[in-house]
Amino acid sequence: MGAAAWLICAFPLAGFVVLLVAGRRLGEPRAGWLATAAMAGSFVSSVAVFAGLMSRDPADRRLVYTLFEWVPAGDFSVDAGLLVDPLSVTMALFVTGVGALIHLYAIGYMHGDRDFSKFFIYLNLFAFSMLVLVLGDNLALTFLGWEGVGVCSYLLISFWFTEEANAAAGKKAFITNRVGDWGFMLAMFWAFGALGSVRYLDLFGHAGSLPSSTATAIVFLMFVGAAGKSAQLPLYIWLPDAMAGPTPVSALIHAATMVTAGVYLMVRVNPLIAAADSWAPDMIAWVGVATALFAAGAAMAQNDIKKVLAYSTISQLGYMMLAVGTGAYVAAIFHMVTHAFFKALLFLGSGSVIHALDGDQDMRRYGALRAAMPITSITFIVGWLAIAGVPPFAGFWSKDEILAYAFDANPALWLVGLVTAVLTAFYMSRLVFMTFYGEARFGDERHPHEPSSLMIAPLVALAGAAVVAGAMNLPFTKDLHFLGTWLKPSLFGNEAHLEIGGGVLWLLALVAVVGAAAGIAGAVAVYLRGRLPASMVERPAAARAFYVDEAVTRFVGGPGRRAFDLVAAFDSKVVDGAVDGVGRSVRAGGTALRRVQSGFVRFYALLTAVGAVALLVWFLSRASL
Repeated sequence: MGAAAWLICAFPLAGFVVLLVAGRRLGEPRAGWLATAAMAGSFVSSVAVFAGLMSRDPADRRLVYTLFEWVPAGDFSVDAGLLVDPLSVTMALFVTGVGALIHLYAIGYMHGDRDFSKFFIYLNLFAFSMLVLVLGDNLALTFLGWEGVGVCSYLLISFWFTEEANAAAGKKAFITNRVGDWGFMLAMFWAFGALGSVRYLDLFGHAGSLPSSTATAIVFLMFVGAAGKSAQLPLYIWLPDAMAGPTPVSALIHAATMVTAGVYLMVRVNPLIAAADSWAPDMIAWVGVATALFAAGAAMAQNDIKKVLAYSTISQLGYMMLAVGTGAYVAAIFHMVTHAFFKALLFLGSGSVIHALDGDQDMRRYGALRAAMPITSITFIVGWLAIAGVPPFAGFWSKDEILAYAFDANPALWLVGLVTAVLTAFYMSRLVFMTFYGEARFGDERHPHEPSSLMIAPLVALAGAAVVAGAMNLPFTKDLHFLGTWLKPSLFGNEAHLEIGGGVLWLLALVAVVGAAAGIAGAVAVYLRGRLPASMVERPAAARAFYVDEAVTRFVGGPGRRAFDLVAAFDSKVVDGAVDGVGRSVRAGGTALRRVQSGFVRFYALLTAVGAVALLVWFLSRASL
């Protein structure tokens, strides 16, 4: 099983190396097939590791497979090791599975691109970095993968960098994530200072002995890092602009990989959260639910189909953070998995639409595509029903579980989460109705049609997963909590337990279903029946995401830039000036002393004589005392 765990990372790394060396010679489509085969091999390896863990007793479902000693530095020693446990394997399964489908889709989507092979180099490197992140057995290795996905996101988001907006979007993602990385690094340093190790098993084994203030500081700083990667307020601003990349990139980043890294990190360090002060998880929950509501409001008025899905991703990540903050770690991972399926489906479906309409992303120029693209529309509708929370689709089960834990923790959290669910059903219905129903608005010169089978096959597979994935953790009996039972060894008994009765749970589920129905009915009234003007819901403030991004831009370009200039001036004149001053003083002293070394023997004899007389005077003066 250890060898199979190693192969999970080795396959995409090998694909990256081969494509880097011979990608251009392989050309299209062989470079894409090689990258896809590498991801498929990684997925098969993940399945093998999963089967191996399943055959073990639950108490033994945790092992560390050490590859080599990575950083030997005195007391600080870090191995390149893989932590194979239910949580990391669950992440690896959907990262590689969904990632392989996205790679397959990209072969068709990127057809004809002059940098076809380079695109797949970046995709394989991105997948390798994400797998290092989730399988690393210590914070340092996780941080290596963390930075790797950050670099790859820059390369992929700005892949079509000849357009200035795309290049700017890549830089924005990279820089915004650096803010979060600052928090991760400080948390890692603090953990090492407190416990002398950055290995997860060492941290978890001694988390209970940490002072609550130390554990709280580490958790807070890790959450800063998680807020950057998982796009929580106020560090979400990079993610809507990340739509500048090709659609497979949007699907990979927003569904299965990068944005889930922050949620994964917070679930991974659940023993530290348990040891922290109570305000720390409360903060995580409130930031999460506020992010969910904020992004849902912004999605209500977006006209770019990918921007709607981008704000939807931010909102769903907020739900996951809400689950983490309420101690519902299983629900967080459950929603992460179901979200990976239906959000990848929605992004790839949007890519098919954009592809059919010659790159047009404005939904106001869509309409009536259901007849021209029946398979795309059917699969997209499955994704819509899943994210809208309609039973029995997967999103209903995972979102309902989060809302139940939120109600148990604080009814106010549940209420905000419920309002967000209603808005989600509304804006996703708006997207579907504007795209696939109503009158055609794309003009007679366009003739949309279904994409190639390479792009259709992943849509069908993801649609099937979006239908049945809820079965992995059904709420009816404990015997059906398959995911909860599987993840138990990774949660160390820190999973919250619901204190509300079955009758209340059924009532909450019914309210959630009614809320979803109300959201869909509202969209029908506005966008199909025309009973209310769209301007009533498409508010200018929402279209501009409530001016948060603009305010940040103005600050960074105004007072922020001036403050950075002052810091740079202080660094160059004071810090560098002090260093340069010491250097100049040493050089001046050396120049003065150099004059003593004249090279004349008589001068050296004179100095020797003077020294001898001085010593004689000193000894005589000491003797007289």
